[in-house]
Amino acid sequence: MGLFVLMIITEAIAPIALARYLTKVRGKKFYAILMLHFILSLWLWVLFFKTRNFGTFYDSPQHIWLQMQLRGMIVAVVVPRAIFIIFHFAGRLIKIGKGDYSKSLSVAGMIIGSVIFSVTVLGAFIGRFNFKTESLTIKIEGLDKDLDGLRIVQISDLHLSGFYHHTKLLQGVIDEINSLKPDILINTGDFITYGWREYGRNDTILSKAKAKYGSFAIRGNHDSGGYNPDFTEADKDNNILIINNMIRASGYTLLNDEFKKVRIGSSAIAMIGITTSGSHPNIIHGNLSKAMNGLDSVNLKILLSHDPNYWDESVKNKTDIDLTFSGHTHGMQMGVMTKKFSWSPSKYFYPHWYGLYSDKKQLLYVNRGLGVLSVPFRIWMPPEITLITLKSE
Repeated sequence: MGLFVLMIITEAIAPIALARYLTKVRGKKFYAILMLHFILSLWLWVLFFKTRNFGTFYDSPQHIWLQMQLRGMIVAVVVPRAIFIIFHFAGRLIKIGKGDYSKSLSVAGMIIGSVIFSVTVLGAFIGRFNFKTESLTIKIEGLDKDLDGLRIVQISDLHLSGFYHHTKLLQGVIDEINSLKPDILINTGDFITYGWREYGRNDTILSKAKAKYGSFAIRGNHDSGGYNPDFTEADKDNNILIINNMIRASGYTLLNDEFKKVRIGSSAIAMIGITTSGSHPNIIHGNLSKAMNGLDSVNLKILLSHDPNYWDESVKNKTDIDLTFSGHTHGMQMGVMTKKFSWSPSKYFYPHWYGLYSDKKQLLYVNRGLGVLSVPFRIWMPPEITLITLKSE
């Protein structure tokens, strides 16, 4: 209801403020601005009513796509309009006794609104599909010669409903993965956002990714179905069963609080995976002791843990796990990424939010994710495919 009221208010007042702001603008430029305003309003209301009146399952890919587009339009259109309205009428109130208004405030409101609109549009049409392959070499002391040069590719946080209408781009991601010739492929969870129906037939695309010694995956917290408001407890249990089957159909060995040994020459790697459910800050992690039960001597222990905070809580200085892979943060889908500097508001929730971290001989790598959650854009926080090459130190 609050959103509806905000949309009505901005829709009613924005044209008045805009017309007053553009008093000296006439001709084609004036009508072009009004036409853009009208088109944005029309699409905003179409999305609003389509989303509110969607008649099938909540976790339908189309429904989630509509939700994301609506949220994107609120950020790109409603928020800038509200800012412009506030600045414009504040400028009038300041000089109301003089029969004038502060044009500088109106200009400031227009500039801020235009920047928000432009950045959001660029993040939606370019940023979210600007897939980046991050390549790095990790040196591990005493690494067995058979593992020297091992190529591990990691992806995470697909949120497949975000690829609705964009399956060719998802296929392009798989092609890029295959071009990297991975020895091991890792997926650290969140295939979906709300429920199993989002998966669609994307298993046929994901299964085309190949790795020499196998592909391994875990479920993320969204994969448990806990975010679906229509799911009963029985629905959540059923969702997990279906998602498990879909992940396996996508070509992965699924690690639900368990491990699998991978033999490479005379060496052995333990691929360990724990489940994740719940939502921040109440994330529920799987049972690592159970996952490692029966594990004897191996040359390298690799853990898949969706939530990077788990590394601090239960892995480093508490286990002999060598290398942990996580995702989950998305880099909050916005921030600053340069070769020498990276920052995201995500760091205030996840101290290890992106990249490689170490504590003594234990390592953690956090992937920025491939998909989008809640809003359909990434702002200076490109989606990531990671290639890690292991080298002996």
